Amino acid sequence: MGSMLSETVSPHDEPILYLKLAFTATFFAGLFQASLGFLRLGFVIDFLSKATLVGFMAGAAVIVSLQQLKGLLGIVHFTTKMQFIPVISSVFNHRDEWSWQTIVVGVSFLVFLLTSRHISMKRPKLFWVSAAAPLTSVILSTILVLCFKLKTHKISIIGYLPKGLNPPSANMLSFSGPDLALAIKTGIVTGILSLTEGIAVGRTFAALKNYQVDGNKEMMAIGLMNMAGSCSLCYVTTGSFSRSAVNYNAGAQTAVSNIIMATAVLVTLLFLMPLFYYTPNVILGAIIVTAVIGLIDYQAAYRLWKVDKLDFLACMCSFFGVLFISVPSGLGIAVGVSVFKILLHVTRPNTLIMGNIRGTNVYQCLGRYKETSRVPSFLILAIESPIYFANSTYLQERILRWIREEEDWIKANNEGTLKCVILDMTAVTAIDTSGIDLVCELRKMLEKRSFKLVLANPVGSVMEKLHQSKTLDSFGLNGIYLTVGEAVADISALWKSQP
Repeated sequence: MGSMLSETVSPHDEPILYLKLAFTATFFAGLFQASLGFLRLGFVIDFLSKATLVGFMAGAAVIVSLQQLKGLLGIVHFTTKMQFIPVISSVFNHRDEWSWQTIVVGVSFLVFLLTSRHISMKRPKLFWVSAAAPLTSVILSTILVLCFKLKTHKISIIGYLPKGLNPPSANMLSFSGPDLALAIKTGIVTGILSLTEGIAVGRTFAALKNYQVDGNKEMMAIGLMNMAGSCSLCYVTTGSFSRSAVNYNAGAQTAVSNIIMATAVLVTLLFLMPLFYYTPNVILGAIIVTAVIGLIDYQAAYRLWKVDKLDFLACMCSFFGVLFISVPSGLGIAVGVSVFKILLHVTRPNTLIMGNIRGTNVYQCLGRYKETSRVPSFLILAIESPIYFANSTYLQERILRWIREEEDWIKANNEGTLKCVILDMTAVTAIDTSGIDLVCELRKMLEKRSFKLVLANPVGSVMEKLHQSKTLDSFGLNGIYLTVGEAVADISALWKSQP
């Protein structure tokens, strides 16, 4: 938001206009997000696969942890960037600002928090240990600094915080003027980015807790939050990864925790702000590191590598994109890889050559089951995807290649001639006009070569379209069967009955 607005309006020369545009952009971001939810476009979150979320979760956890080095090391001049290289560079470029007192306090409380978390994980009945540890750490560290403030002057503390709530800013929303287009554009762009990150955070913790996220409700909630925020001196925001991790780590189970948190924040803002004067910044960093460090699931990444290399690639793109570029870019690259995987499966569907399991009426893949064997004079092929315009040409070429390879195998093994090609369409859940044309052309091409084409078990929707297009008429009574076994038995009997 800052970079987009600063291109046109200077925050130093025109601070009032800059603020007006920021709040107006936030309002339009919320309006755009809520509109997406109202129009029920929540299905877009389905493009955030589990592999993408594993990478995002790990990358965000590393970035958030590295950001806490400012407090854990006592650095004063720290980068505002979120990428790995600028953060690490800032840490080592400001070695002279490192405070050994801060490091000792930070490491001590970090060990305390990690130990309490480990105890609660090993003994679930002691869940309250990790839940109480962050608040206990804040209280103890504040008392420690207060008691030894003369000796701990090098430990950075929160300091003075003004009491009270933000005044309303509805009067600063501007819906007219020459800069309205800039506010709308900025609002839509930042709205998309914040929505992507917020939903990714939601999906991450939904996966950890095994519950479902309603994308439409998420969009409306984030949108209404930003619309309300624009009226109370807030710029565009989204679901916080670090705060959600702290909430999750404390054992929160329902949204009631948010109500309690909001109430606690309200009471704190109104009455308790002076109590945090001596709270060291280092303890806040230790709490966040403890919360996010457990979200790096390296075992899930290893399983992705073992099972699906493209999913692992999406995971790594998400991880390194978040780590070295930005959260939106990392998620965008990972979603791109996932979409590429979908397109690859659609345009290059799997086809199998099937055989009969000896002594049964079951037909399975020849390469998958050792007990299967070819059926003389038959080539049985299974198509494991819908037949669309995107894959019809590939399927035609692949089927004709299977036929050529089968003829070569027959010649090499001195088997009988090939007479019939059976297409098992059990897994063909849909077909379009290009797919219907493929079936018709394939039948004509095989007829010219004296081969019979038979369809086995086309599902209801596929059968309806074949009937509506009058394609079934050209197959005749012996062209469509309910199962591959029926097709083999009936056609074999028909051949035997012929002189």
